[in-house]
Amino acid sequence: MTVALGTDGLRLAIGLGCDRGTPEATVQACLLQALAQVPADLRHVAAAASIAAKADEAAFLALAARHGWPLQWYTAAQLAAVPVPNPSATVLRYMGTPSVSEAAALLAAGAAHDASALLVEKHRLRGEDGRNATVSIARMARAAG
Repeated sequence: MTVALGTDGLRLAIGLGCDRGTPEATVQACLLQALAQVPADLRHVAAAASIAAKADEAAFLALAARHGWPLQWYTAAQLAAVPVPNPSATVLRYMGTPSVSEAAALLAAGAAHDASALLVEKHRLRGEDGRNATVSIARMARAAG
């Protein structure tokens, strides 16, 4: 799903998934491809998130540190409670939840029960290294004010 938007005031949450040990370059390339679908760029990202089982994933930690993004970790149970458009039996089997990137993006965006907040659903990239990365992007709920 691709949605064209004006980018004034756009704040995005990204949900990240990958094979264990995927290089940062592959995750970043996947992210840039996903952002291009919005269209948006790295300055619109306000938060990143993934499953707690990936809290030591070097590529996620490095990207968040480089760009100054808060990185949020959710349990498989928290992610599994979020309705998503593209659940995966394979992800469920290995991670204990049918979705990592879509559910994480929605939770980080404050839109856990509003799949329409997903601007990019489960964008996948298999890098030259043979490792897979997945990025989903959700529009963050506007802060009251």
